[in-house]
Formats: sequence, structure tokens, C-alpha cells
Amino acid sequence: MWKQILSKLPRKSAKLDADSARTPNSGINMSSPGSGRPNAASPAVKRAAIFPASPIAGIEPLLAFKDVPSSEKMNLFISKLSLCCVVFDFTDPVKNTQEKELKRATLLELLDFVSQNSTKFSEPAVLAACKMCSINLFRDFPPSYRSSNTNLGENDNDSEPTFDPAWSHLQIVYDFFLKFVTSPSLEAKVAKKYINHSFITRTIDLFHSEDPRERDCLKAILHRIYGKFMVHRPFVRKSMSHVFYRFVFETEKHNGIAELLEIFGSVITGFALPLKEEHKIFLWRALIPLHKPKSLGVYFQQLSYCVTQFIEKEPKLAGGVIKGLLKYWPITNSQKEVMFLGELEEILEAINMADFQKVMVPLFWRIGQCISSYHFQVTERALFLWNNDQVINLIAHNRHVILPIVLPALESNAQNHWNQAVLNLTLNVKKMFSEMDDALVLACISSYNEEQEKLNFEVKKRKEAWELLENAASRQPIAGNTAVLVTP
Repeated sequence: MWKQILSKLPRKSAKLDADSARTPNSGINMSSPGSGRPNAASPAVKRAAIFPASPIAGIEPLLAFKDVPSSEKMNLFISKLSLCCVVFDFTDPVKNTQEKELKRATLLELLDFVSQNSTKFSEPAVLAACKMCSINLFRDFPPSYRSSNTNLGENDNDSEPTFDPAWSHLQIVYDFFLKFVTSPSLEAKVAKKYINHSFITRTIDLFHSEDPRERDCLKAILHRIYGKFMVHRPFVRKSMSHVFYRFVFETEKHNGIAELLEIFGSVITGFALPLKEEHKIFLWRALIPLHKPKSLGVYFQQLSYCVTQFIEKEPKLAGGVIKGLLKYWPITNSQKEVMFLGELEEILEAINMADFQKVMVPLFWRIGQCISSYHFQVTERALFLWNNDQVINLIAHNRHVILPIVLPALESNAQNHWNQAVLNLTLNVKKMFSEMDDALVLACISSYNEEQEKLNFEVKKRKEAWELLENAASRQPIAGNTAVLVTP
């Protein structure tokens, strides 16, 4: 079978040019009886839309690069790429063993050639390389049993990853393409015609792979594409935004959110000041809503880094970010509350006083609710905010507003909380407030005690009213079918 494929490859450049003129997309349509890809003809149609037709010159692909003169090496490079366009079925390890080994050896040769090549890649070579990578990499992922039976919740961190059986070939193709994109021999003005919007879109689609090794390779490649092709940068950002929008507002299922956010984190560092409106819209419409999904823990570190990078660029964004966090605050999820409190601390370290004063009332009302939480980790994390010098400075300058909001929660903890570590932290925070303004603390405690007396009095009255009703009901039992009028 493999010999039949090789026999179809051109032996001379002139013959190939003639053949290519008749069948310009013949390199894409190469297939083997052992190929495991379903609908082999359908991807070929899509790839034809990605890559324009172009004649490719080639020679015997089984020759080694060292056995041909320098003038023929690029033609041999193209022929070897055409040879590697055949895709095999890896679900059966004993099927097409020799052919798979031959393709793997050829891929390694190509990788070595790209790593050492010093001459400029010709346009047919760029076209052939992009075709080979697209045929091997761009594929539809099979339905995932794990994805269809879970909601990507908190426990997915412990799920076993799924590994692609074809990784022995895919890894070399990814390494080849990374070397190819980063090679100084590749001219961006030539390659941008083939590494185009369609190619980039399908590359980003691959981030949904369940194989973490593949996502790591894609992360490096997309980052290099973004760096090399300046003309494609707006499109890359837009495509990534669409992935985030679909994830947040439609599916809440995607395997590559962490990797995409990691790429975007490095992109944000390169934004020029003042920030463009496009970048601010991305912050409000994509990054802030990404705090909502249940699977936040999978990508929280990368998301928090992106948000803090925006605030470091423009500190005046901090107030709006805090409002967004309060909007999506996870009231019933203690683990997410701890994450939010940690991110809030990082934001408060960068916020200025004027912006802080605009959000301090709703912010410390929420912090007060966290201090009163029965989940000791949430309470501890909220009280740890007072270990930060910048947070203490902000509180000290606005203590007349903040202390009346949080002191009831502190007093309730000091009197009733079950956890000893929380009690100790609560007493330490009360001591800090007393050192700031003892008179204000005493006044707030007095007001708190009055409120508690009123509440206790109301509870007592309500209890007495219920007792009267119960006694009246017990003295007048209802017998038979006597109608009873119940007044509101």
C-alpha cells in the first residue's frame, strides 16, 4: 500500500508541474486504506478553502537530505511533506506498523531539517508545510464520555486526562510546526497567506482537546503566531474572545480555557497605554464573566493574572473590576469565595484612594458577610485581609464608614464562632481597630449592643405571641365537622 502511494509521487519537477496544473489539490487528497479518519473527503474540501492551489516540485521522498545537493533540498523537503500527508488509524496498534514507522522517521527528518535550515523557505515549501500540518492536526474530536456525563464542576480537577493514541506522530508534527513558525528562514509576508484567518481559527478550535500535552503545544504555537504575524493579532484576540463568550454564556464546557488565558496574560503585558477601548471591552465582557462558571478553579490562577495585569496597566479600572466581582460573587460556593477574596486582596493593593471610596460600602458589606460565614476557611481568608498593609491603610483612612459595617460581624464571631483560629483572628482585628480609633470602636460596640437588645426584645415578643396562640388552641379543641374561620 505504501509503495503504491510512493509510486504516485513525482520523480521529476517538470512532470510534477504538469500534474499539479491538472490536479492542483492532489497533495491534500492523499489517503490510505489504513487511514482512521472518517469522512476523508470532507476535510479535504475544507482544507482546499484554507490553502490556494499551487504547483509543488518534488523528488524521491525517501532520499536523505545529506544525499542531495543544496539546490535540491527544498524540493526534497516538499516531497517528504507530501509523504507525511497520509494519516493512519492509531486505534489499532498492529495496523500499518511499517508505514507508521516510515512516516515517523520522515517527520523526524523534517523536524531536523527545519531546525538546521538557513535558506529562505520558498512559497511552495510554506504551502506544503501548512498543508501537512493541517491534514495531520485539524480534526474533529470524538464525543467525550466524561464531558457528556459531568458539568465540569469542581471535581474535574481530579479527573484523569484523555491521551490521543496518535500522539507519537502528532507530537512531532507540533514540534515541526513550532520550529517552522519560529524559524528565521520563514518570511512572515509569505507565510501570512497560508497561516491565515481560517488556519488560526482551526488552530484555536484544537484547544478543546482533552490531551493536556496537545494543549501545551498549541499554547506555544499560538503565542508564536501572535508574535510573528502582527497583521493577524486583532483576529487572534477576537477569536479567543469568542471562545470565552461561548464558554461563559452557552456551554460552560471547554478544556483549553486555562491555556488561552495564559496566552492572553502575556498579550496584555504588551498593550500600549492608554488602553484601547477594544481591550477594556474584553475585560468587562469576557474576563469578569469568566468568574461565573462552576469550573473556575481550573483556570482561576490564569484569570486572576490577566485581571491584575489590566489593573497594573490602568489602576483606575480596579473599581469597575471590584463591582464585577461583587456581581458574580459565589454566595453558595465556599471554595470560590476563598478565591474571590484572594483576588480582591491583589486588586486592593493596586487601587487608588478615590476609586476605593466609590466601592468600599458594598465591598465591605460583602466582606462582613464573609466574616460571619460558618465556613471557617471563608472567614479566615476574609480576616487575613487585615494582614495586608495596603488594605489596612485604606481602611484606616475610611474607618468611620467601614468600621460600622464590619464590626457587627466581628462581635458576632467573638461571641459565637465555633473555630478557635477564627476567634483569635477576630480578636486581633478588633485590637487593630481599637488602636486606630478606640472611641469609634466603643461607639460601634454600644450601637451593636443596642441593636442586639432590640432584636432580642422582638424575638421575645414573637415567642410570647406563639405561646399564647398555642395555649388558646389547646384549651378549645375542635370536634367533629365544626367549621373554623381563620383570620389573617
